[in-house]
Amino acid sequence: MFKVLVISYYFPPMGLSGVQRVLKFTKYMSNYNWEPTVITAGNTGYYAHDTSLLKEAENANIKIIRTEANDPNSLLAKYGTISMPREFFRKILSLISKFVFIPDNKKSWANKAFFTAKKVLSEDKFDLIFVSIPPFSQFEMATRLKKEFNIPLVVDYRDLWFGNHFGFYPTPYHKYKHKKLEYAALKVADKIITVNRKIKEKLIITYPFLRFEDIEIIPHGFDPADFENVEPIKFEAKKIRILYSGIFYENITPKFLLKAFKELSKERPDVTQGIELHFIGHFRKENKKLVKKLNLFENIVEHGYLNHDEVLRYLVSVDILWVMLGNGTNMDMVSAGKLFEYIGTRKPILATIPEGASKIAAESYKASFITKPDDISELKSVLINIFELHHKKQLPIPDEDFIRDHDRNFLTKKLVNHFQFFLRAE
Repeated sequence: MFKVLVISYYFPPMGLSGVQRVLKFTKYMSNYNWEPTVITAGNTGYYAHDTSLLKEAENANIKIIRTEANDPNSLLAKYGTISMPREFFRKILSLISKFVFIPDNKKSWANKAFFTAKKVLSEDKFDLIFVSIPPFSQFEMATRLKKEFNIPLVVDYRDLWFGNHFGFYPTPYHKYKHKKLEYAALKVADKIITVNRKIKEKLIITYPFLRFEDIEIIPHGFDPADFENVEPIKFEAKKIRILYSGIFYENITPKFLLKAFKELSKERPDVTQGIELHFIGHFRKENKKLVKKLNLFENIVEHGYLNHDEVLRYLVSVDILWVMLGNGTNMDMVSAGKLFEYIGTRKPILATIPEGASKIAAESYKASFITKPDDISELKSVLINIFELHHKKQLPIPDEDFIRDHDRNFLTKKLVNHFQFFLRAE
């Protein structure tokens, strides 16, 4: 077995979709003769904790080393799973964090994890370091390890760093510093992985020293094992169920769909009476207020946050799965991880998303109803179309080749093939 040191702040028992890419990679690495050791966060206060994902990591015999630190999440550890603040306050806290911390507020953890990693690398032989970003501070930390121990470094971009879709630079200095840090880190990395072509192209344009062959694309995916022996939910009323699984923040919001649904309830009550909108995750107070204002209680079902194994039961049981991304700067660079888990169900997808990587994926899946994120008229038309096709039993069928290309096991094989290159080089 070859050994890879994986650096990932986000890892179970933290929940939400951000942890799954690294979890699934490390789960399947042993199939291809690679043994991962994961350095991750210790106890944290976080919006979601998922015992089912932690159990999955433990069952895969992944070696996990936890590092305590003084980053905000670690300081909130005693509160365990914490509620998401109202969006107004979340944005204020985010702005303060971006002003104070460069490149991000996980810098304290990255510094502590550096010494943990040094100890691990000093005591055992590792063939490669793999780091998945964000947080971006751990990329800079990984370059220090690569320099000190002369071990190949592979970085995985789940999201863009400089010019990130939710990025904000309070001063010209912040903007300069972020770009300088990323430039220096990329100069050291031996291989760059991105989740889509848009990020690859942006990196090459921003940093001309990068060659096309320096960057490989390995998209998000789904784990077929997740869908084995899943017991479906038995619903009583015969309605079309549209499900959103995840959180709402920034410009990712249910308000346009809810407003479209309200208008449609006046124009085509026969349609809305036959549809239920289900939400799994933190629905948040401002969204509940909107539901109350629009008087949509009869059409809305909130499930709250659920462990991943429970989420899967709903994913395979409903009729339509909804993914949402709002408009904004560089949103075309975003590959919505939830979209790729949805494709494992082979269910039709309602995708309210802007132009870009996620839309390309939704189109390639084939079984997608795609609208602009904020076009209420278009959303109403799509809901009518879903209603009519469902009753005719003519909902679209997905492309099986596209589904096979996004199997997590297959994607891990692609990743470790790049690892193998560095062994051959030696």
